[in-house]
Amino acid sequence: MALPGVYRPQTDTLLLAEALALEDLGPRTDALEIGTGTGALALHAAGRGARVTAVDVSWPAVVTARLNSWRRRLPLRVLHGDFAERTVGCRFDLVVTNPPYVPAPGARLPSRGPERAWDAGPDGRGVIDRICAGAPALLRPGGVLLMVHSAMCGAEETLDRLTGAGLAAEVTVSASVPWGPVLRSRRAWLEQRGLAAATDEWEELVIIRAQSQ
Repeated sequence: MALPGVYRPQTDTLLLAEALALEDLGPRTDALEIGTGTGALALHAAGRGARVTAVDVSWPAVVTARLNSWRRRLPLRVLHGDFAERTVGCRFDLVVTNPPYVPAPGARLPSRGPERAWDAGPDGRGVIDRICAGAPALLRPGGVLLMVHSAMCGAEETLDRLTGAGLAAEVTVSASVPWGPVLRSRRAWLEQRGLAAATDEWEELVIIRAQSQ
């Protein structure tokens, strides 16, 4: 279930779930999901025995994830707020995130509304760059970050940032999906920015896996 305005699982969520299924999880695994939405990925990890903390800046998302945890009868610690502020001093074996990554005309990230789940500034990296910078402090030795985002906002830059931060990073999965209504509504602006061509109808999504040394 999802309260109004909460991002529902879509293709990017499913790709991340497939990547998550390949990770070794168990009762000793401490996991974090950044931007949990409905809690689908966090509950996937909890269902495999991991101790999971989920965080989201949206109160409707927090309530939704808590309700879904209760409905599934799976333990889930769901926190409201910015991931960096709510995880100070904490380290995890696994961090999973489907951050906002859609390039948007506004210079500032939205502070309310469903757009918070996808709008990520003019280059689409408003949240991604913060996760890249914070990942080393969040991961235990050998810990893994799994992140999905669009190739439109620069998979190579994400790899460079994570590698520069001391992590071993690679693209493990990519998939092409049809443009959704948000991208279609911004076609002219995306073309002006050089982020899309007039004939583009498909978006490449990537899963990036980065591991702490």
